[in-house]
Amino acid sequence: MANPAECRAALIQLSENLGNAKGDVRAAAALDRSLTCWITDLDLTFTGRLRDGRIEDITELPGKPAQKAQLRLAMKGDDLVELVNGRLNFASAWASGRVKLEASILDLLQLRKLL
Repeated sequence: MANPAECRAALIQLSENLGNAKGDVRAAAALDRSLTCWITDLDLTFTGRLRDGRIEDITELPGKPAQKAQLRLAMKGDDLVELVNGRLNFASAWASGRVKLEASILDLLQLRKLL
């Protein structure tokens, strides 16, 4: 089971990956939205802001997200690490329920470019 430090490192790596993206992926990541990532097996929430293709101001809080962010992710810590390392496909993980993503329909349409 991934620990909190590994989950934070995965989010930092995801931020780097998004920041280095090109084309449609870069455009999709260029949203300015609040973000939460609830790590269900650790009952830990990471909050931040997706801005200019990076995740900024990452903080860690115990429990479920206290506030409703514009982009909301929920998954196990191992799945987060696997997604960022490229060993788990986001679309199939989302379709199977391993990863949950909630956002407005317009944001979902924009974010589909990341898949």
